[in-house]
Amino acid sequence: MGKMAAAVGSVATLAAEPGEDAFRKLFRFYRQSRPGTADLGAVIDFSAPRGSGPGARKVVRFQLSVSSVSDHDAHRAGLQPVSKWQAYGLQGYPGYQWHWVKQCLKLYSQKPNVCNLDKHMTQEETQDLWEQSKEFLRNKEVNKRRPRSLLEKLRWVTLGYHYNWDSKKYSADHYTPFPSDLAFLSEQVAAACGFQGFRAEAGILNYYRLDSTLGIHVDRSELDHSKPLLSFSFGQSAIFLLGGLKRDEVPTAMFMHSGDIMVMSGFSRLLNHAVPKVLPSPQGESLPCCLETPLPTVLPRDSVVEPCSEEDWQVCTSYLKTARVNMTVRQVLATDQDFPVEPMEEKKRDITTEGFCHLDDENCQVKRVKLNPDS
Repeated sequence: MGKMAAAVGSVATLAAEPGEDAFRKLFRFYRQSRPGTADLGAVIDFSAPRGSGPGARKVVRFQLSVSSVSDHDAHRAGLQPVSKWQAYGLQGYPGYQWHWVKQCLKLYSQKPNVCNLDKHMTQEETQDLWEQSKEFLRNKEVNKRRPRSLLEKLRWVTLGYHYNWDSKKYSADHYTPFPSDLAFLSEQVAAACGFQGFRAEAGILNYYRLDSTLGIHVDRSELDHSKPLLSFSFGQSAIFLLGGLKRDEVPTAMFMHSGDIMVMSGFSRLLNHAVPKVLPSPQGESLPCCLETPLPTVLPRDSVVEPCSEEDWQVCTSYLKTARVNMTVRQVLATDQDFPVEPMEEKKRDITTEGFCHLDDENCQVKRVKLNPDS
């Protein structure tokens, strides 16, 4: 109780800057927070029974649609049966992780997908970030003063309909095939949450270093807001802030741990949210314990999840000890909907050379379920 009071008091007494709204004030508080102190006492922790922290009174169990996803399809996607998932909602707001980590670092970062490095490098230079980076990462412990690898400089990758950071729009003219394994995973998660028929059409992958943040924003660029936004987290934990429709509403803080999935739907689909801080492991440079569980040796014959070699996982481990990866998946268009016709000058914009990254780096009804095999 003392920790809770101290944390809430610290937030309350934080001096507001001129013109600062309630969301920005709390964002700044958590960005400056110190891990292992009372600063984090007010953050909801879903890994504890029914959550912990003062905000835990908002946490309610959410009933999933167990019959919508067969145990076999869940297994194919690298998920536990839906009946074993832990799902929560927040009042007041109407695995198999190895495979997905490897895909984010090794496969999804490849061309023709678009990334932040395209603005400063040629397509040939960014052709295979994994191959160019793996030896750097394997020897990371030996030479800590080495230059950062290209994977460590990666901040975002877009999939499917590629988001234009400048115009904040999607376009039919800039599309590459969406990864079939990630589409299947997303469809199973959406169906379990009551959204049968969900189509994975666009993805944004964010690659966080320990000093990275995600600014306050609303995901409203998709043309169909009736479909959920799915968010998958891997690696180091982070503080996630979920606010209201306006930024003068005080947000709720919660932890996002490795293997967590957040589904923003209904009223919550268009709420302000942000990530003010990525938290280093209390044990120093180490992985969350849930990532120590390898893929089972026997997978369904039609599984979309593939075994991860020890060599590949060594590279992933080195990267994730000081990083967090987040995949967000969206449906852009409603059934039978087309993109509106854009003026000619708008079509000429090249998102590989324009725009900016919304993942800040100092050096350059919500539902939540667990992807962890033991949850």
